[in-house]
Amino acid sequence: MAFLVRSLSSKLARRAATSLRASYTTHSMLPEEHRMIYEMCRKFADEELAPNAHEWDKKHSFPKEAVAQLAELGLMGINIPGEYNGSELDALSYAIAMEEISRGCASVGVIMSAHNSLYLYPIQAFGTPEQHEQWIAPYAKCTTGNGDLKVGCFGLSEPGNGSDAGAASTTAKLEGDEWVLNGTKAWITNAHESSAAVVFATTDKSLKHKGISAFVVPMDSPGFSLGAKEDKLGIRASSTANLIMDQVRIPKDCLIGKQGEGFKIAMQTLDGGRIGVAGQALGIASASIDCAVKYALERHAFGKPISNLQSIQNKISAMVVARDSARLLTWRAAQLKDSKQKYTREAAMAKLAASEAATMCAHQAIQILGGMGYVSDMPAERHYRDARITEIYEGTSEIQHLVIAGDVIKEYKSAA
Repeated sequence: MAFLVRSLSSKLARRAATSLRASYTTHSMLPEEHRMIYEMCRKFADEELAPNAHEWDKKHSFPKEAVAQLAELGLMGINIPGEYNGSELDALSYAIAMEEISRGCASVGVIMSAHNSLYLYPIQAFGTPEQHEQWIAPYAKCTTGNGDLKVGCFGLSEPGNGSDAGAASTTAKLEGDEWVLNGTKAWITNAHESSAAVVFATTDKSLKHKGISAFVVPMDSPGFSLGAKEDKLGIRASSTANLIMDQVRIPKDCLIGKQGEGFKIAMQTLDGGRIGVAGQALGIASASIDCAVKYALERHAFGKPISNLQSIQNKISAMVVARDSARLLTWRAAQLKDSKQKYTREAAMAKLAASEAATMCAHQAIQILGGMGYVSDMPAERHYRDARITEIYEGTSEIQHLVIAGDVIKEYKSAA
């Protein structure tokens, strides 16, 4: 399968320049290469993820074997060039894969998303060839000879600031040939499974957000420790914890990009990350629809399946419209990224629409199932819990509104 994934990369690269000429509204209308990604991920989700998702969630168990299988499929370095062990596929492939993987298990989806979008991307986009070799190649491959995983994480949020990314209190001071880091990063996905982190720290407080820099930090460095795993509402099979740095010394060449470019790197990284979260949210929405429709076909009331009731049909219709509309926004953002056009607004729109669709679909699925939707015997309650975080991380819904409106207002001002 990994060979299959990698064999598609050259075809997709040739298609990227003209991808916006077509309007893909359903999976059946996608180019053959993207349909192959969809079918591969859908099969994997149905056979390997969905049957185990309940148990992973219940036990808060990191799905190590499933992540290793993702790596074998080439999905843990999906956008990375082949020379660094990646699959070299495009952003649309990533969005499609994220939806299907998350439909099977939202926790596995966020593990994949944080690793690809938040850890690998900033090093790929702003790092040196030496950093690519050291910090991308082993992580895009993800698996090691002894069965361990090479997973990365992203440290931007802090206990005292989340959406205000420019207010980083973590500091980095240059002492000779080493940077010395002090501070705490909060809500870090993959924290307990990672061996490297992309960390943002203030190198010059007087410059405010322009004084923030980005670093890749080996997590086995002296002074680096982890907080306890958070006991979360949803996505329980992925770990979330604080990164704590107390006089952590890293080599000077661990700086990503230039000093003071950290805020720019973070914002550009989050643009792409929002496509990943949108894909995750779409997967949760799709899983909720699957659960609701199948139940409505089997459950009888008043002598007929409840799927015959107009009130149930109205809910199903609203769910599908919300999901499919958000999918189109997500695919558009991905296609803009692939064609190297500006996509900040479109990524925010996709993330906003998809996350709200996920929450709505999960809510309505429980309503359709009634009491059965409220118990853990059915997956609807897990989808409901998993959906909620998609409106919070990688920028809350409120932040997405600010990004979208700000870009629209800027456009109107420039035209005046």
